[in-house]
Amino acid sequence: MAKTWLITGASKGLGRAFAESAAARGDHVAATARDVSGLDGFAERSPGSIVLPLDVTDEASVRSAVAEAERQLGPLDIVVNNAGYGHFGAVEEITDAELNAQLETNVLGPLRVMRAVLPRMRERGCGHLIQVSSLGGIGAFANLGAYHASKWALEGLSESLAAEVRRFGIHVTLVEPGGYDTDWAGRSARRSAPITAYNSMRDEAAARRSGQRPGDPRAAAEALREIVDADEPPLRVLFGAGVFDAVNGIYERRIDEWARWASVSARAQGAPL
Repeated sequence: MAKTWLITGASKGLGRAFAESAAARGDHVAATARDVSGLDGFAERSPGSIVLPLDVTDEASVRSAVAEAERQLGPLDIVVNNAGYGHFGAVEEITDAELNAQLETNVLGPLRVMRAVLPRMRERGCGHLIQVSSLGGIGAFANLGAYHASKWALEGLSESLAAEVRRFGIHVTLVEPGGYDTDWAGRSARRSAPITAYNSMRDEAAARRSGQRPGDPRAAAEALREIVDADEPPLRVLFGAGVFDAVNGIYERRIDEWARWASVSARAQGAPL
């Protein structure tokens, strides 16, 4: 049976690939974006699918788009929280306004979408929320502190949500991609005003990125279809070659450090009162 999707940030990158892949197999897609000009022709090429404006930073816009999607397509089976952007800057460089804007889009945006779709999903006793996180939701790297703050928050929010809604038959999956061939680090990104003392850090980060081979968003879309078709989808899934090894290294280093300081951890318990 055809599934019904709502995808945020569907005008480009992974969101666009997810929307086109779902529509190509005959599913019904509400492809949404703050600026829908990037979705020209999508509905015409995809019978049974629609394009809707949706700004995740605006509660009224979110609720209006969800209601219209359900009116035109019926109950939503899969909701993909993909809208977001990356903010580059050393922690010392980040302003309050920049961090607030990053959290507003990458954390509060998905929260608004979740609040809008969950009541109907609970009533039906089914549904699947896909939260597009990142390798940056698991580990943290220099020059991306604001972005990591947003994705770590999304991870914690989503894991709590999964524990809360599984009793209603609703699944939650955190998709954690590595680097993909999208505009994430290009025009879509935002950057703090630089402090020259951190220039060498930026040069090192750019050198690391230049040696990486980005993944194909179309392959990520095919992988996502497998996730949403699974009887028991995962809470977390990594997307991209080499991402598992990177995450394994992150956790090995954490466990090793915790183990080296385990005696101090035990002493921190103190004597019973």
